Amino acid sequence: MSSGMITVYGGFCLIVFFIINRIVLRNKENEPIIDKRKETVQSEEVQKKSMPSESNEQQSFSMGKVLTVLLLGMFVSILNQTLINVALPKLMADFNVTTSTAQWLSTGFMLVNGILIPISAYLVETFTYRKLFIFSMIAFTIGSIICAISGNFPLMMVGRIVQAVGAGILMPLGMNIFMTIFPPEKRGAAMGLMGIAMILAPAIGPTITGYVVQDYSWHFLFYGMAGFGVISIILANAWFHISRKRSFPTLDVWGIVSSSVGFGTLLYGFSEAGNEGWSSTEVVLSLVVAGISLSLFVWRELTAKTPLINLRVFKSFSFSYTLLINLIVTTALYGGMILLPLYLQNIRGFTPIKAGLLLLPGSLIMGALGPLTGKLFDKYGIRPLAIFGLLIMTYTTYEFTKLSIDTPYLKIMFFYTLRSFGMSFIMMPIMTAGLNKLPLKMISHGTATQNTLRQVAGSVGTAILVTIMTTQTTNHMADFSNEVNSTNPFIMDWVHQTGAQLAGAAGLTPTQGGALAVTTLYSQASKLASINGINDAFIFATALSGIALVLSFFMGSTKSRKITQPQSKNQNKQSSETIAS
Repeated sequence: MSSGMITVYGGFCLIVFFIINRIVLRNKENEPIIDKRKETVQSEEVQKKSMPSESNEQQSFSMGKVLTVLLLGMFVSILNQTLINVALPKLMADFNVTTSTAQWLSTGFMLVNGILIPISAYLVETFTYRKLFIFSMIAFTIGSIICAISGNFPLMMVGRIVQAVGAGILMPLGMNIFMTIFPPEKRGAAMGLMGIAMILAPAIGPTITGYVVQDYSWHFLFYGMAGFGVISIILANAWFHISRKRSFPTLDVWGIVSSSVGFGTLLYGFSEAGNEGWSSTEVVLSLVVAGISLSLFVWRELTAKTPLINLRVFKSFSFSYTLLINLIVTTALYGGMILLPLYLQNIRGFTPIKAGLLLLPGSLIMGALGPLTGKLFDKYGIRPLAIFGLLIMTYTTYEFTKLSIDTPYLKIMFFYTLRSFGMSFIMMPIMTAGLNKLPLKMISHGTATQNTLRQVAGSVGTAILVTIMTTQTTNHMADFSNEVNSTNPFIMDWVHQTGAQLAGAAGLTPTQGGALAVTTLYSQASKLASINGINDAFIFATALSGIALVLSFFMGSTKSRKITQPQSKNQNKQSSETIAS
């Protein structure tokens, strides 16, 4: 790929953000409270009933500028997460680590997200949006620099953790802002707008990663992320101004400790199962500690006066049910994003750029459909969208259970693109459906709960699918080894014939030719064992998709009620009361 194409990608990215900015500024029906003369929104008035607190100085903010900065920050954060998938095989080779170890660069990132997200509800009520956003981008930028200069796996892991500190705050912060400034009947379209940034990053990320890893060095990827981070900080300092009231809750220290230990040991146990086995003392002890810690976390949050996360959000059946389906889908989705690049590069021998290009059409489709699915959600509710999307996701995931040594490249691209098409009807709409059933004062706790469990589900899903792949690969290789022995006449005839051909072509002795034939045979068997292991992992992912599909048929109606805003001086107060109800 030429450098000109990379320039086109960069220009495309800038054009999309420009279009987003213009759409937001011109599409006035998406703004719940608007000053027609100044084209600004008074966010504090919308939150007057739902966020009582000490008074802050009220300010106006530019909707277009704030959303542009917010979407740019979220885009960079998600772009960083997608870079690792395609770069993982190269990092495994450079750092000389196994798949189970290398996947910690992805699952560890998501785990730190999962640990930090519960604190987001406290942070949102304690600090201003502007301070939180700038802090998260500073942490992300510092982490990117550490990754860029790393020369070994431990230092790279440190950089990923620091990056995750910023991303763990940024994602729930962005969702909380969107859910606060848009009323329920407009949130589907608004979340679809946010979905553009969330999907555009996976669209561009793998392709650029493939190009950089193939022709340059993966270090440049993280230098680029640091550059984006600096730009986001500069723009946020100039544009990101939202005034609101805060409640300054007490920090639940024991909640932080129990959740961190619980989620950390849970993921560690699932991840190490791929190296040590499920029955190992280390894995069993980790899962036991996780169970005890998470039980203490739940008890603490239900009894604390100011809980870290208000678990009473689960009293809303619609929120709980949609979240359950969301977690199942996320578990299946994230693992598949790791497995395909491993299959394409390590087994099939495709270049990183080809692996990245294969993922591009599907991600672009998801980005393009984001606003459309948001509008469909506002009009029809979540159930028809979820059923349609999960039907496609289940079918296409099943097709990935049939991978072979010669599966056509275009066939893999077609099914991945079709799978992404189905996913566009699920991810953002189902998140919005659950949050819409919560009162506005519970939105921060709802987004924290939702994002925490999604990150944990993604981490655990990745760990489980990688563990299934490595375990089944070992089992399949053992089966092949049992067949390849001196008592198998078919194998022995193949070795003699192939050895003679190799000896004749390379000028070797018959003994050397036979040894080379055996080496070739075991190399081929190793590839077949790995493919069968990946297929087994996709079988598990297909089962998860099928379960989510069945559950989607029993979803209740989550169609948003339209809120009428009376044309009177009490408009803001009535709107605020309606949203809170």
